[in-house]
Amino acid sequence: MTLPWKKRNRRQVRNEGPTLLERVDWRAAGIVAGVAAGIGALALLLVLALDRPVQRVQVEGSFQRVSPPEIEAAVVEVARGGLASVDLDEVRGRIERIDWVDHAVVSRRWPDALRVVVVEQVAAARWNDTGLLNARGELFLRNARYVPPELPLLEGPDGSEGMVAQLYLDAQGRLLEAGVRLTGVRLDERGAWELELANGVRVRLGRLAVTDRLDRFIRLAGPLVAKRAAEIGYVDMRYTNGFSVGWNSRSALAVAPREDATPDG
Repeated sequence: MTLPWKKRNRRQVRNEGPTLLERVDWRAAGIVAGVAAGIGALALLLVLALDRPVQRVQVEGSFQRVSPPEIEAAVVEVARGGLASVDLDEVRGRIERIDWVDHAVVSRRWPDALRVVVVEQVAAARWNDTGLLNARGELFLRNARYVPPELPLLEGPDGSEGMVAQLYLDAQGRLLEAGVRLTGVRLDERGAWELELANGVRVRLGRLAVTDRLDRFIRLAGPLVAKRAAEIGYVDMRYTNGFSVGWNSRSALAVAPREDATPDG
């Protein structure tokens, strides 16, 4: 005879798979970890073996203002440790702080040398009394021992170097086409602009509508200046429609319309 409650109390056995830890191939994992540790140790030993002291500095470039010994001395100041551990950015930064260095590229040359390629600054203009600007309009030398007199003279308040250089770059080619050569640009403390031409004539552009006044000078006054420069001291473009000329003699010729007889700044 079968009792009914025995069927109800019978335990059912479930077929459970292996756990996550049981499924891990610990032998293979140990081999992988050992290989990784071996590679790391080998890399460390290789770095230590190659990290020899820097013995030589190979300096390359076309030099006029900077000397290779000056570059080498700058490298020695910051090339601490061995060749593998030397901070190339720090070395480059120290080199680029040298006067007349525009930029430098520093690389390793195994087993014990640093290669330095230097590009010098090219002076494109004088700035105020003793400063020099490069072709990007950047003041790279504030107190130069020698300022080439043949360079154009750009003048202005501190911080205005880029703005003054930009006006010079915008105007020089157009003025040459008009038959005159630009040799200087001045921005005063009030924000007024003045150009100086190679023939000694000064062009007053003032503070307002400077681009329009430059256009008007090239179109209207430029031909007159090109023909009669020896008689002209300045040209004043600070008028709404016209301009006035300051002659070297006592007389002056006013070309501005009557209603614009006073320059507007």
